Amino acid sequence: MVDITHKSNTLREALAEAIVKVSRPETIQAIEEGKVPKGNVFSMSKAAGFLGIKKTSDLLPDCHPLPIEHAAIDYEIEGLDIRIKVRVKTIYKTGVEVEAMHGASVVALNIYDMLKPIDKGVEIHHIKLLHKKGGKSSFGTGARQDISAAIIVCSDSVSQGKKEDTSGKVIQGILNKHGISVDNPVVVPDDVSRIEITLEELSKTKHLVVLTGGTGASPRDVTPEALLPLLDKRLDGVEETMRRYGQERMPYAMLSRSVVGTRGNCLMMALPGSSKGVKECLDAVLPHLFHTFAMMKGEGH
Repeated sequence: MVDITHKSNTLREALAEAIVKVSRPETIQAIEEGKVPKGNVFSMSKAAGFLGIKKTSDLLPDCHPLPIEHAAIDYEIEGLDIRIKVRVKTIYKTGVEVEAMHGASVVALNIYDMLKPIDKGVEIHHIKLLHKKGGKSSFGTGARQDISAAIIVCSDSVSQGKKEDTSGKVIQGILNKHGISVDNPVVVPDDVSRIEITLEELSKTKHLVVLTGGTGASPRDVTPEALLPLLDKRLDGVEETMRRYGQERMPYAMLSRSVVGTRGNCLMMALPGSSKGVKECLDAVLPHLFHTFAMMKGEGH
């Protein structure tokens, strides 16, 4: 199965359709008058559809089990066509398109089964996805060549040449994947004044500055102390999202003092020093965080 552990829960919704075509008007009349020998076609098919939605992962090997938090099945009769609409919602890491389509197909099959004794010409026509929303694709994932960015590695050992930088390179690779070109990381020691000076200079020319390191609880972890006085606005929700995401994967994430905020037209982020920590933080908030740049220009949601 596809690994979805890096994804975050969002509201997901899908609408699917199936069409059952009968061969004569008498069949439609029998459905409407409740005279089909096997029972109420629409009620029984709706029940079958709900089971189909919930059993999707049991039958399709690459579908993840997920919580079905809403399902609705509706019918429309248009001439000899029975149009089936199936809507499914969940708050989870992956979408419900297949669940909606599987539900629609089971409804169609159950209608076929119930009608075949009275109509040998019943046909199942297309089963298709009409609409889906949720996840990153619903909130813009396009490349952002319009953003200039810089990376600051805050580390005594890296600045002294005793240790190689890895987290800065991870940030650089992630930003590149989002279409953001960024120079090689700037390395500074764990010193408040040095970090402040570097931040002040970069904030004048960059839209995004990402710091890594110095967000823990050791005596030399001073990155938040350097960043906080420079911020005009603090984005607490971004910080909370990163910590929550990390905490679901590593219990020590609660010890991170990551800070995110704006200075003028520059977005600044102080992330952990580990390569795994920075990856998880950026996975948690990108690309949705890019909406900050539109908001700083005075644009709405």
